[in-house]
Amino acid sequence: MTQAVSRRLLLAAGLGATAWLVGCSTPPRSTADAGSQFWSGRMALQLQDDSVLNSNGPQSFSASFELRGSPQAGSLQLFTPLGSSVALISWQPGSALLQQGQTQRTSASLDELVRDTLGTHIPVPALFAWLQGQNQAADGWSVDLERYADGRIAATRHSPTPAASLRLILDR
Repeated sequence: MTQAVSRRLLLAAGLGATAWLVGCSTPPRSTADAGSQFWSGRMALQLQDDSVLNSNGPQSFSASFELRGSPQAGSLQLFTPLGSSVALISWQPGSALLQQGQTQRTSASLDELVRDTLGTHIPVPALFAWLQGQNQAADGWSVDLERYADGRIAATRHSPTPAASLRLILDR
């Protein structure tokens, strides 16, 4: 009788351990996510427009960000330091959508919505390459990937004006 009880306890313990391990496992990514990429971190953008009279110096913007997808289809979400969403830009071939609070705006141009949101043009296809450590050329922009291994990327635009400096610090 004690042998039957100990077998049941052993079986119950084995089933419990199996259930625990299965509960801790990560489900496989769906095929829809298989080609998708994800980055998060902080960004700082500084614009220097010397042509503006009575300027108070450079304009700057900083936010936390989450970037998903690819240059063809994806999303960029910007957050305040307290974690509130400032803007969500999502795109697919031929259309882009900007959501800011309750306001939504659509455009055929991702570049237009990025420019209107950040105050300047950011080369989104090059941004995806830079985040992968690739030095992809973008008109007027140069990228410094020297600290890429530390999760830091710096890019500078000298033309067209205004000059811009983009700094990214990736979450690890």
